[in-house]
Amino acid sequence: MATNQQITGMQGVYLVAAELSGRGFIVSPTSRGALGADLLVTDQSCSHAFSVQVKTNKKTFTFWLLNKKSKEIKSDTHIYVLVNIRKAGNEIEYFIVPSKIIAKNMGGEEGKFPNISLEKVIKYKNRWDIFGDSTG
Repeated sequence: MATNQQITGMQGVYLVAAELSGRGFIVSPTSRGALGADLLVTDQSCSHAFSVQVKTNKKTFTFWLLNKKSKEIKSDTHIYVLVNIRKAGNEIEYFIVPSKIIAKNMGGEEGKFPNISLEKVIKYKNRWDIFGDSTG
């Protein structure tokens, strides 16, 4: 049986997939075991492709937990979408952050979970333009 955290995570993945699809991108979820990428995304002409890591919160809205590998997985085409789901899903916030920004601004002391704080990514709220034009 799935945990509440797993359900929240999958909800975030499908919310981001729906948002990108609605913006004209071609989106495919990866297998659950894929490290670093929850979605594969391309524009309509298949000339620009992205890997997308989704991190979702439902209770804590000031930071997102990350994988220790997040410091190493960085490229111009790897994007994080940080999601806050508030008030039973009626208010959703998206922060679209390049992986290089995540790697540079990660927090977390040795032995504790790495994370990224809201203050480090606030300027990336609703920055869907980072994906460029969906028509290629």
